Amino acid sequence: MTDGSPTGDNAPTTEAGTTADAGSSADADADVTAGAAAVTLDRIAVYPVKSLDAEFVDAADIVENGGLRGDREYAIFDEDGEYVNGKRERAVHRIRSSVSLADGTVELSAPEMADYDGPIAEADDWLSAYFGYPVELRRDPAGGYPDDTDASGPTVISTGTLDAVASWFDGVDADEMRRRLRPNLVLDATEPFWEDHLFDRRGTVVEFTVGEAAFEGVNPCQRCVVPSRDPDTGAETADFRTTFMTKRRETLPEWSGGDWFDHDFRLMVNTAVPESSWGETLSAGDVVTVGDIIPE
Repeated sequence: MTDGSPTGDNAPTTEAGTTADAGSSADADADVTAGAAAVTLDRIAVYPVKSLDAEFVDAADIVENGGLRGDREYAIFDEDGEYVNGKRERAVHRIRSSVSLADGTVELSAPEMADYDGPIAEADDWLSAYFGYPVELRRDPAGGYPDDTDASGPTVISTGTLDAVASWFDGVDADEMRRRLRPNLVLDATEPFWEDHLFDRRGTVVEFTVGEAAFEGVNPCQRCVVPSRDPDTGAETADFRTTFMTKRRETLPEWSGGDWFDHDFRLMVNTAVPESSWGETLSAGDVVTVGDIIPE
């Protein structure tokens, strides 16, 4: 869902603008907070079981691949070793989950199923009965199962973006849009698409910090089918992709530069975390500071 590369079913190509040279100071981004309130980290979400519900935390450690501790630590696999996720299995959306990583337990519920409340490691039978075919939960406590293995840091979006994009669709509020888009870090920035300051053209990254942790903004996330579905039922929202791309182009700010917008079904920022920041802790309220554009 989050890789930055185009896919075969993308919309027609659109022309993108140019940006500052790599290696130079990101002058436009240096002015992001000038004369304005600092942007801070508003909310941290981890998804302990890939494709299931978020858990919100006040603080999260960065683990050795640059992801957040507990994020996508578990994933559901079928007998062929393929992910059972929202991209491939619409029924995933109807599962409600609550995970306690501290004691390794999970609560699961779904229509026409008795609830499960017990060890995560013993939930395979419940999940298999629900899906109607054998599945198993696997665990990777070191780095989890990120959506984008090349940019495996936490994904970033802003409150202003969630509000703006939700307004494109009748009956959808900002919280539902967050559930559709599934970001890790939500920034307290009221200006829509503020997070687009955190990437530039292909072959470059934008350095930024959240508190004491260093990040590299890599690309705008290329969206899969999941955001187009009701997060509770899996029902498709009519014309979601078309509406999204039309409105994204109409509202694309001047700082959403670079050559990533070969199509407009992109939103949220994929990141990488330098090894020097592995082990750092992110906390709600941390200040976000935008730095330089450098070669990738």
